[in-house]
Amino acid sequence: MSGKSNSRGKLTGEQIGEKLLKSVAEMKSGKAARATRVERNEVVAARMKTGLSQSEFARALRISRRTLQEWEQGRRKPSGSARTLIEIAYRHPEVIAESLEETE
Repeated sequence: MSGKSNSRGKLTGEQIGEKLLKSVAEMKSGKAARATRVERNEVVAARMKTGLSQSEFARALRISRRTLQEWEQGRRKPSGSARTLIEIAYRHPEVIAESLEETE
């Protein structure tokens, strides 16, 4: 593969293709440079069990979608009563779905 790029310093389509093929070959051989593991927190796990979108889950819990996003991304933690609701959502997802139906 040629190390040259075009006059503006950008890779050509052929060079990008070659880099992608090389990367795939490295991954298949187990030579990946790094592995990133993302662990779901309990809020995400509870929402996923309900099968609801962020907007629906937030509406069912009567919180803002932004608050839910903050919890899911680990920037904020739910309060005691909110943690209890999250646990109920995890153990009994059907209750949360019923709550959503009542708000509509």
